[in-house]
Amino acid sequence: MDNLLFKKSLPHLAAILLFLILPAIYFSPQLEGKKLNQHDTNTATGMAKEIADYNKSHDDLALWTNSMFGGMPAYLIGLPTYSLLTPIYAATNLLDQRPISFIFLYLIGFYIALLFFGVNPWIALVGAIAFGFTSYDFIIIAAGHNTKAVAIGYMAPMIGALYYALKKDLFTGSAFFALFLGLQIYANHLQITYYTLLIILVFGLSELYSSFKQKKLTDLAKKGGIILLFAVLAIAANAERLWTTWEYGKYSIRGASELTADKSNSTSGLDKDYATGWSYGIDETLTLLIPNFKGGASAIDFGEDSATAALLKANNVPNANSIVKQLPGYWGTQPGTSGPVYVGAIVLFLFVLSLFWINGELRVWILVATILSIMLSWGRNFMPLTDFFLDHFPGYNKFRTVSMILVMAGFTIPLMAFVGLNRIFTESVAPEKWKKSILWSLGLTAGLSLLFFLLPGLSGNFISAGDANLPEWIRKGIIEDRTSFLRSDAIRSAAFILASALVLWLFVAKKLESRYALFLIGFFILVDMWGVNKRYLNDNNFVEAQNARNPFPASVANKEILKDKSEYRVLNLSVDPFNEAGTSFYHHSIGGYHGAKMRRYQELIDHRIYHDIRLLGSRLNSLKSEAGVDSLFIGLGSLNMLNTKYLIYNPDAAPLVNKNALGNAWIVKNYELVINADQELAALEKVDPKTTAVLDRSFLPLFEQAVSGETSASSLALKSYSPNQLVYSYSGKGNEIAVFSEIYYPKGWNAYIGEKLVPHFRADYVLRAMLLPQGTYDITFKFEPVSYKAGKQIANFSSVVLILLVGFFLFRNLRELITKTSESKK
Repeated sequence: MDNLLFKKSLPHLAAILLFLILPAIYFSPQLEGKKLNQHDTNTATGMAKEIADYNKSHDDLALWTNSMFGGMPAYLIGLPTYSLLTPIYAATNLLDQRPISFIFLYLIGFYIALLFFGVNPWIALVGAIAFGFTSYDFIIIAAGHNTKAVAIGYMAPMIGALYYALKKDLFTGSAFFALFLGLQIYANHLQITYYTLLIILVFGLSELYSSFKQKKLTDLAKKGGIILLFAVLAIAANAERLWTTWEYGKYSIRGASELTADKSNSTSGLDKDYATGWSYGIDETLTLLIPNFKGGASAIDFGEDSATAALLKANNVPNANSIVKQLPGYWGTQPGTSGPVYVGAIVLFLFVLSLFWINGELRVWILVATILSIMLSWGRNFMPLTDFFLDHFPGYNKFRTVSMILVMAGFTIPLMAFVGLNRIFTESVAPEKWKKSILWSLGLTAGLSLLFFLLPGLSGNFISAGDANLPEWIRKGIIEDRTSFLRSDAIRSAAFILASALVLWLFVAKKLESRYALFLIGFFILVDMWGVNKRYLNDNNFVEAQNARNPFPASVANKEILKDKSEYRVLNLSVDPFNEAGTSFYHHSIGGYHGAKMRRYQELIDHRIYHDIRLLGSRLNSLKSEAGVDSLFIGLGSLNMLNTKYLIYNPDAAPLVNKNALGNAWIVKNYELVINADQELAALEKVDPKTTAVLDRSFLPLFEQAVSGETSASSLALKSYSPNQLVYSYSGKGNEIAVFSEIYYPKGWNAYIGEKLVPHFRADYVLRAMLLPQGTYDITFKFEPVSYKAGKQIANFSSVVLILLVGFFLFRNLRELITKTSESKK
């Protein structure tokens, strides 16, 4: 029994070992102690600095942070969560040994998926390499999209387990489906989860149609009900994250705007222009076959032997060898890209080949999901379909960067390829069908590649919109090099396809054993994908560990500002203030970096803050002496009401101090009533926030007793600050409206006078305000989101139940396997 069990376990053990070795070799600098230098990871460090510092020194967790955009919930940035899913998540991610762990998860996840689909383990091993080394999966690691990478890793086994539940073992498949769904949600990249569910929807509709034809709808309904119960358990195990995210979503840019302007561009979520900003070109889809079909990345090394390098040297351009390392290779329609989505020439060839060998519903739903993924990735280049999904498909308009939906094709293409390859290797092959299928597949893949090698002009003119700023003589060199890049990759793809086709032909002709044929195909795939991936993620992406720990060295301006121990905000105009997180690493910033900032704050940026920044810039340019600094901020209401005390205009110089900043809180003499968001925003252009608050009429019952028009002798000041709690001291005659330079968010912030909960309301479009009664007392704002606390309790209980169920079915199946192995031995 032991030998037979070991023999059955051998491919799985070999797979795990190989899945550890391959990423360790690829990321060898990690073994030397170096760290990957990832832009978005660095940004996340800046975003979460206040949260991390607070959590290290306090027993409770920071649920709110003021480090960017005036303030927002911490659980949208980097709040640690704990449940029984946590240790399993850590184990499958190799205890966070990034980036090796990302590739391991890609590989092991797709391997498990193919096993669920009934693929031979050795073929599944090769298939895992094909999926795990897809270019997009590496490019996102280079960029620092870590949660996306992990979520993609759980996509394959989740779908595989669902297939297993419907086709083979309902309860075991359902349990593992729920486990991987729970882990993917835990990874906290809901856009990838959404795309995974789109694949499942296509699969489900296929099953529904098939069951209808076979008159088995009742059976499907029973299976679906059980699977749904397990899915609910997985969702409940993440209630803490899902509830808070759903709740916040209505107040973020992914929720509907209350403004009435530009309704044609609006949806119930993101604006259409924003959602489709990164849309894959229709012809750009050919990068799936030829990686450099559109030039690769926005900034690449053309090489010192390139035509552009020769022209730069011929024209005596200084530092030509340095310039040539950062030239615009990409010439597609996207604003920019870090690299192409390349699934592998061999894999695409096997995908086409498998269409001839897989029949029925499996072929249909995989093909439909693939085509849907590709067409939706075109975004603004194919608006009829995009408009339909943005306007009518639930949840679709909550996500940006529609090109990301190609992760669906990144899964379905290798899935089809290796389910089909499994049939070719394990079933008898009819000669005529084989000849027809392989010739058609070669023509559609290798033939197309050779066509672009011979006639590269068929792909376009090799000119991008950004080339207009370049001299004509440089453009000529760039066009020549882009043409060369396409031709080189076209012949490269054709060569890999022809080599793999030859191996398959020899295998079918019984001139090559299956194990050698499979090894060669796997080797060719690995060489192909490895070479392309090294263009975008290589040893140069690593830095020494100490440099990775602090990606934002303190500047002269930062050090000077940090001497001030009061609470204030900073505007950093030495960078794009609304697309960076370095300022948030040190200060409370009015800017920042986040894909789901508050909708009203974004509208304040668009309509008022940008206006005030432009005016400030104009004044700075005309500033003749330090004596004029005090007048720079006069009349800049949006900046002053946000308590913007410091302006960084040069990181190597002392900051400018804004003496017009209104402080942490103030009492206004008057208020202006408005009836909607349009009026509220427009009123900010006219009023002085120091003396007049702009208030929505819907809040009138909360302040109708306010006395206006009188000068107040009352005092109001911030007494203490922490992310979750702010305490103010007040002394005055009462019936006064106080405005606090903190962001209004009703789903968690509560105001107290002593121990008594008191109402507060919104002022000046984004700030908090309240009516103060007479007396001397403290006002406390506490962030107490019910969604977080209740969600955490639900998640803890549900995760325990889920893991117990998974453990039970895993134990049951292992016991059955051992029993069957023992019986077969006898």
